[in-house]
Amino acid sequence: MAKSSDHLRTLLDKLGQLPPPQLAEVEDFVDFLRYKDQDRPLTQAAMRTAQSSFNRVWDNPDDAVYDTL
Repeated sequence: MAKSSDHLRTLLDKLGQLPPPQLAEVEDFVDFLRYKDQDRPLTQAAMRTAQSSFNRVWDNPDDAVYDTL
């Protein structure tokens, strides 16, 4: 646990040296990392829902040549 605590302290020291605009960027990035995986199930569900509609459009003789690419 001490190693993790040391790592956190080092990170906090580095953050303390950043100017406010860069600190805001770091905060935005941390938020992105925290929330990016929460959207994944919703995105996958939307893809599954749309797939049958797209299959009707894409599954046709005119576009069959693209199936081999």
